[in-house]
Amino acid sequence: MMNTLRNRVQLIGNLGTAPEIKTLEGGKKVAKLVIATNETHKNKKGEKVTETTWHNLTAWGVQAEIAEKYFEKGMEIAIDGKLQNNNYIDKDGVKRYVVNIVVNDFIMLSKKS
Repeated sequence: MMNTLRNRVQLIGNLGTAPEIKTLEGGKKVAKLVIATNETHKNKKGEKVTETTWHNLTAWGVQAEIAEKYFEKGMEIAIDGKLQNNNYIDKDGVKRYVVNIVVNDFIMLSKKS
């Protein structure tokens, strides 16, 4: 049981864009998605403030096919996945770090329009 909790992410958010689907050699599909999660709190003046955080997701195989077929910008989805850290050197020679979530499963919480 403890092993399944070591690197696990669960989020509910809205798709910021339509999924970007690529078909790789051999026919396997990969979907790149971006979702926004919102947190609301009160500031020092007592005003309600909403903060949005954007999350990069990658879905493979069957999950990518589901995303391609059913997902569109604005839909609310719940995801279960794991964090994946990557880095690269940008055009200015600066090392950049990117956190991505690899999707294990997701649930549509709103219907396609």
